[in-house]
Amino acid sequence: MGDTGGFIEARPVISIDGTENAGLKANITALLVEETTEGLFRCEATFGNWGAGGFLYFGRDILDFGKTIGITIGEGDARAQIFKGRISAIEAHYSKLATPDLVILAEDRLQDMRMTRRTRSFDNVSDADIMRQIAAGHSLTPDIDIGGATHKILAQVNQSDLAFIRERARAVDAEIWVEDTTLHVKKRSTRRSGDLTLTYQRGLSEFSVTADIAGQRTGLSITGWDISSKSEIKNESTETSISGELNGKRSGASILQSAFGKRTEQISHFCPSTSNEARVISESYFCRMARKFVTGYGTADCDGRMRVGVHLELKGLGDLFDGEYYVTQVKHTFNQQDGCRTHFTVERAWIP
Repeated sequence: MGDTGGFIEARPVISIDGTENAGLKANITALLVEETTEGLFRCEATFGNWGAGGFLYFGRDILDFGKTIGITIGEGDARAQIFKGRISAIEAHYSKLATPDLVILAEDRLQDMRMTRRTRSFDNVSDADIMRQIAAGHSLTPDIDIGGATHKILAQVNQSDLAFIRERARAVDAEIWVEDTTLHVKKRSTRRSGDLTLTYQRGLSEFSVTADIAGQRTGLSITGWDISSKSEIKNESTETSISGELNGKRSGASILQSAFGKRTEQISHFCPSTSNEARVISESYFCRMARKFVTGYGTADCDGRMRVGVHLELKGLGDLFDGEYYVTQVKHTFNQQDGCRTHFTVERAWIP
């Protein structure tokens, strides 16, 4: 996992508005930072709130609504900032058997989109056009790398901006996330947050994994109506949609076909108006389904480099489950009993 000089600093480093705060580092008792492919980091940090002079953090001079909190964990190569966002909630806990605690809750800049709900329509735009327009409306710099069709009309109906761009991202097999003030929207095939290697009992302490064909299908079809040509649209996506990620291995769809026969399904909650739109939607949904053929979750030593989008090479698991996975969820935790731990969820579309 990297050279840490034989010692790992388990206690997270806390910064407020860009300045490290030694008192918060000393008083932190618990931490959870979570990231998923849906975007919107969240942070929950608990601090001891009692000192020689009484309560420590009720003056709001250090911890206050809207202030930016940064969290850094790990040592050596594994050291990285795992969260930067703004405080949105303050809790106080009073225990009979312990000194009082203060808990802060924070989210990254996608919080702005989560709290903005609208009803509106977009005419003759691509999904990338919509993403850029929404990013500009929240003073974010867009980094957009997606394909997709141009839509004659798209409606955002009583949805938050975050829910709407999540919906559009899913339709084109893309993921969204924010780093500082940059909105990233990229397809799974082009997102790469880094490369890490973990070996069972050497950095990787626990791991559970399942290869399951119950949720797989050999084909997904979608139908629609082309108004201009007054003709039916129909598209079916199969294993070829995910072939670029298989590297010669066997997909869940292939194994399903061999073990149980053909199993197809209809996508019914879309009505595409062009053949290209139908193809993009069906391929996106087939790929998302296919990647859930092999899913796993594990616990590793504290490592700030573990992020959603990391390509994670796992070793020591045996021929069936060794190999590269894609990280889809990360939880970094800290408490006074276990120190700092990194928990992750992974998936992939194949087995050997």
